[in-house]
Amino acid sequence: MRTVSTLDELRDSRLSLDGTVGLVPTMGFLHDGHLSLIRRARDECKRVVVSIFVNPTQFGPKEDLAKYPRDLERDFRLIEPFTDLVWTPAPESMYPTGYQTWVEVEAVTRPLEGAMRPGHFKGVTTVVAKLFNAVQPHKAYFGQKDAQQAAVIRRMVRDLNFPIEIVVCPTQREADGLAMSSRNVYLDTEQRKAATVLFHSLSAARELYESGERDAATVREKMKDVLASEPLAEPQYVSCADYDTLEELNEIKGKALLSMAVFIGKTRLIDNFVLG
Repeated sequence: MRTVSTLDELRDSRLSLDGTVGLVPTMGFLHDGHLSLIRRARDECKRVVVSIFVNPTQFGPKEDLAKYPRDLERDFRLIEPFTDLVWTPAPESMYPTGYQTWVEVEAVTRPLEGAMRPGHFKGVTTVVAKLFNAVQPHKAYFGQKDAQQAAVIRRMVRDLNFPIEIVVCPTQREADGLAMSSRNVYLDTEQRKAATVLFHSLSAARELYESGERDAATVREKMKDVLASEPLAEPQYVSCADYDTLEELNEIKGKALLSMAVFIGKTRLIDNFVLG
């Protein structure tokens, strides 16, 4: 495994990577969810590139950029068996002085995370476009846990004609159902137990759907009722939307996305299930 930090080093190293190249973009502090993406890339591609970059432009002014967990040496140890090249760019190389060029996807970024975190997806799509341009992968791997991010990137790739296949991999969960996330480390013991309410809420809604319920408002109310049973949970949004457009549904037809953002204490957690 080779580690590079500058763009010139990346470009030189990329020339030596033959065959199908898979890219796994990350912000580091890796867990089994990230490793599942990297292993999937290893299975499907001859070469695997992992980027580790805590992207400042996708954090809002009141969000946790400075506190975001980092441990590069640990990350390197975890991914070494599966990875050919690791790129760890510095913020000043990604956003040099005077930087003023952005990539924005419109409608699909407006609801849900986009409504709660203004400017977030502008930062995501810009950095992912830059990663794609620099690495030139054939495939790129993202987790289903960040469902809106995956939808936005699929839209960007289609609209900008990137010759890249976007592979969305299943959410990895702890034994009690909590979706794996780098932010889970912020939860204390009581909050960690309470955080399973997201999984229970989504599971209850899915059971309704599987029993034949197709009224989206009824499904949303079921999720809200389960969340309300946990005193430490403060929902920010609860959604039952079209899988691709993320427009809220009246009736569930075809593929739909159940999603939510919930504060447990000061920690903001997201999770989702796909229906159909």
